[in-house]
Amino acid sequence: MKRTTKQAGNATNRRSFLRKGLAIGGAGTIGAGLLANGVPAFAAERVSYLTKGDIAILRFLSAAEIIETDLWQQYNELGGIPDSEVPGGSGSAPYIAALQQLDGDMSQYIHDNTEDEISHFTFINAYLVSKGADPVNLDKFRTLPSSKATGAQQIGRLTNLMKLTVDTSWWTKYRSRTKNPDFGDTFAQAIPGLSKGQFPAIPRDDGDLNPPKHIQAIANTAGFHFGFIEQGGTSLYPSLAQRVTNPEVLRILLSIGPT
Repeated sequence: MKRTTKQAGNATNRRSFLRKGLAIGGAGTIGAGLLANGVPAFAAERVSYLTKGDIAILRFLSAAEIIETDLWQQYNELGGIPDSEVPGGSGSAPYIAALQQLDGDMSQYIHDNTEDEISHFTFINAYLVSKGADPVNLDKFRTLPSSKATGAQQIGRLTNLMKLTVDTSWWTKYRSRTKNPDFGDTFAQAIPGLSKGQFPAIPRDDGDLNPPKHIQAIANTAGFHFGFIEQGGTSLYPSLAQRVTNPEVLRILLSIGPT
């Protein structure tokens, strides 16, 4: 598929609102296993400039970025722009058309998010290696199936976008004039049904491409999931930045995190 021209105006505005984050079930569980498995990398004699805590934080964030890359990659294969920057997949025209009902620049948005996540975990892993610590690799956890729809790669996945339960309270949270999540306020679901069942956010196979209202409902689920992903962890990097000790690690976290 041909890469579309970047729409600097509305694309930048949207991405500045819905930027970095991670809100994926299972990340904590996998992260805990990784940290336990990586104990030898914390030895002071191997890493002279980073504390055990700094390394643990970097490894957790690398794992989080790899998981987030996995789900954005699936979106890009079917609804984004597969190209030399983000290879894999060949797109699904009906799914792309449905996503563009939400935003004409959606394919570019998906592509750019995917590329961002790839660059994040690649950089963090390279930094860990440069300090003598072990990088994070989640390949052994790639056991979930791919979509069977035309355009998707048939490879193992870390995340399942075909059975999603999506918290849509972020929509009402950003529109509330009287409530504040910092004070423990809760917010109603914008789409209550999405928080109770399991729904596909990508076509499971080519049978999901019709009728038009069906593939549009799948694209709509994806749209709410995008916001859920982006806003859910916007405090992750800043909160962990308060716990690192090395100034270089602090700069990395503040550079990758939301701005």
